[in-house]
Amino acid sequence: MDQGAVDSTTRPRARAPRRKGLAFDMTALAVVGILLIAAVAAGALSISQEFYSARAFVERYLGLLSERHAADALALPGVAIESEDLAAAGIPAHADDALLRRDALASLTDVRTVSEEVSGELTRVTVSYVAGGHPGTTTFEVERDGWIGIAPVWRFATSPLAVIDLTVRGSMTFDVNGFALDKRQVSPDGLDAAGIAPLPLLVFSPGVYSVSVNTAIATTPGVAVLSDSPLTSVPIEVQAQPTPEFIQVVQERVDDFLATCARQQVLQPTACPFGYHLEDRVVSPPTWSIAQSPAVAVVPDGAGWQIPATSALAHIQVEIRSLYDGSLSEVDEDVAFDVSGSIVILPDGSASIMVSGPGSS
Repeated sequence: MDQGAVDSTTRPRARAPRRKGLAFDMTALAVVGILLIAAVAAGALSISQEFYSARAFVERYLGLLSERHAADALALPGVAIESEDLAAAGIPAHADDALLRRDALASLTDVRTVSEEVSGELTRVTVSYVAGGHPGTTTFEVERDGWIGIAPVWRFATSPLAVIDLTVRGSMTFDVNGFALDKRQVSPDGLDAAGIAPLPLLVFSPGVYSVSVNTAIATTPGVAVLSDSPLTSVPIEVQAQPTPEFIQVVQERVDDFLATCARQQVLQPTACPFGYHLEDRVVSPPTWSIAQSPAVAVVPDGAGWQIPATSALAHIQVEIRSLYDGSLSEVDEDVAFDVSGSIVILPDGSASIMVSGPGSS
């Protein structure tokens, strides 16, 4: 055999080992692919839970309330509510939306999802939180509202709004979480609003709402309620009390009124709570003075105030002639009387004080 020739039967084969290596590489790539797909699926699930789940939708709503973005929270699907839906829930259809704003929101912190339960087409998400320093728990009902690609879109199946049914006695103005309101602004009766008529006001739930009165006439330390149930009515009653300054003004007005009565030189001063009866003839005009002024009190009376009956003393001096024998004598004595009255707060915020008593009109 020629030494320069090569015997094909003795040539080494390299293909088998290459095939084994290629198979190993393909297997490894397949495993990596599967792991990558699993990781992507897990990541997609995590993102879905974080951004596109029912829980995430509710947490977004609460986050907006926490940041006091009232307008954005109200714009979420299912939050705003129609009047007919309010009526169907047993809530006055004319409930005012004045409190659905940033300035009327209290703090909302420590929001945490407690549970998420699916029941048919509804998903119930229960969250805990601290509203205005008060811990609470609320369950929201949400439902699917379409898709964006493969991500679900959600809406509230039951609006998270609620209503506070507010009655404020003793003042036409009041504050809710520091936000000032006038009854005539939020009542369906407008300028004709009755002073003690309840005012239905829409509020976000959850939330703490503190109602107080702080005017020159009336004040109250405030009453706070936690609205923690969507589409329910929470009654609040606030009774304002007169300020010391207001009582002093009323005292001065009563004193001035009685002083005016005392300047009338007649036995029965017109529209005044005191007078003197005589059978004999008056020789000279009588002279009146107030011997003891009444210590005026002011108490609530529906939408206004009243002055409870309070005792006082007037003093009369008058010379008289007897019709029996013509003799002259002088009357010089105290006359006891009671004074009371009512106080009406006028639309401009001033007080109309009407004093009454025996002999007055």
